[in-house]
Amino acid sequence: MRLPKVEDIEARIPRPEHFDESRRGLPTTSRVGRALGIAFGICFLTGMWSHFQYTDPAWLPIGPDPAWLYRWSQGLHIISGTAAVPLVLVKLWSVYPHLFARPPGKEDKRALVLEALSRLSIGVLVASSLFMLASGTLNISGWYPWDFSFRRTHEAVAWIAIGSLVLHIGVKLPLIRDGLDASIDDSDNHNDGDDDGDTDDSAGHTSRRALLAATGAASGLAVLLTAGQTVPFLRQVSVFGVRDGEGPQDLPINRTARGAGAVAGATSPDFTLTIMSGEQSVTLTLDDLRALPQTTHTLPIACVEGWSRSAEWTGVPVRDLIAMVGADPKSTVQFRSTQTRGAFGSSELPSQFTEDSRTLLALRLNGEVLSIDHGFPCRLIAPNRPGVLQTKWVNKMEVVT
Repeated sequence: MRLPKVEDIEARIPRPEHFDESRRGLPTTSRVGRALGIAFGICFLTGMWSHFQYTDPAWLPIGPDPAWLYRWSQGLHIISGTAAVPLVLVKLWSVYPHLFARPPGKEDKRALVLEALSRLSIGVLVASSLFMLASGTLNISGWYPWDFSFRRTHEAVAWIAIGSLVLHIGVKLPLIRDGLDASIDDSDNHNDGDDDGDTDDSAGHTSRRALLAATGAASGLAVLLTAGQTVPFLRQVSVFGVRDGEGPQDLPINRTARGAGAVAGATSPDFTLTIMSGEQSVTLTLDDLRALPQTTHTLPIACVEGWSRSAEWTGVPVRDLIAMVGADPKSTVQFRSTQTRGAFGSSELPSQFTEDSRTLLALRLNGEVLSIDHGFPCRLIAPNRPGVLQTKWVNKMEVVT
């Protein structure tokens, strides 16, 4: 028994022409790729908008108007990412036979280098895209089986993904144009092994059309089954939505007071709110807060996981509270919480939100005293802000600028 030679092994490795191209081919790949590029573009832009909410860059002033903007931008982010999942799978299926294409010979070093770079860029694109979709889906579910910061890592890999996508499009642009110009009714089937080339083109055309239709339907169905987190009238059919809009006081929650270690501080009979600005400070009891003039506004609460809902909030405008320590209404204010576990136990409110009369230290929700899981005895609520920055169980406010 002789050992197999390289030629024997090579003969057993399939080639691109060995795969059925009746449903694959350039027209299919280009059309699915175009839809995927649009979904990725929307997902990237809305994702960057969400990241900027946390960093508040000076070159991009983010204000409280319109109040619903973060709600819809983050909902669109999750919807476009969800729509991309079936598109990625079909796109990979349509092109994977080309992974078996033989590289150029060693004598053509330039072509060999270009092929290596092309495959490397595709590998980076596929890896980063799958990471983004998988980690984003786990984030929606609230499961974090890792130790790194989801937000910072998601942002960094998003730049890698979009950069590799732009590079990929640039390299493949001539082929993409050819594929989009070609009709899906034009047969490009390869019938290797059939010398007569006799093929049922109509079957190939039907299956290709059916594949594109099924891909669009799968993408649309994925959106329909999850979009109810943001779109209220879809809540009854969005069975895969992590948040169905229900919860204490008719509002969902992500983190309970017990999970955040905030129960003892929030329910203490000695609870006080301390407001500071330089050397000036004021300490208010819960009764003192309730005795202050209150206002009511309907504002959305929207989370990075993609769910959102509007609610009626009643409380004291933040600008009125900092005025008690002589601070300017256009001040940046640091909010701290009785929370003892987990991230986002504090947040910084930029001046453009502080001066808005709708930005409240809320005491009531939908006409009732805040429940403990919604931030009793008081919490921050501001228009057009991510939910994690709407600090709950507030016990300290400090004017920082």
